[in-house]
Amino acid sequence: MKFRTRERRESSVDLTSLIDVVFMLLIFFMVTTTFDKNAELKIELPTASNAAAATQAEKLELLIDGQGRYYINGREVLNNQPETLFQAMSQTLDEMQTTPPLVISADASVNYQAVVTAMDIAGRLGLTNFSMATTQSARKQ
Repeated sequence: MKFRTRERRESSVDLTSLIDVVFMLLIFFMVTTTFDKNAELKIELPTASNAAAATQAEKLELLIDGQGRYYINGREVLNNQPETLFQAMSQTLDEMQTTPPLVISADASVNYQAVVTAMDIAGRLGLTNFSMATTQSARKQ
């Protein structure tokens, strides 16, 4: 008996439209996603009656958390030694184009010596334009 062999058709799926949809979703999520810069570290800022707003876009931000650990522009410094902070700040300043203003954000419960050390190192690096970050206190009427 002679059997006929059926010709096999090669089935193919057109993935072009699927890839287009995936890229459109990727672009949509990239455009609509917001990033909260302050969500990385939770520090409680001290309060002041007049809080000055920073107007310059490029700044050197030094954060000091409740345990006295230093963070420069969101990156943690290796340890709490003044010379390590000096080297980290000078390296960050070398990466920047200009001499930016320094913003010191220290937790309200941090040891006062950690803030004084940061201010001393800023002075040694020639940073004369710096400010302390605070939150506005609620006024009692």
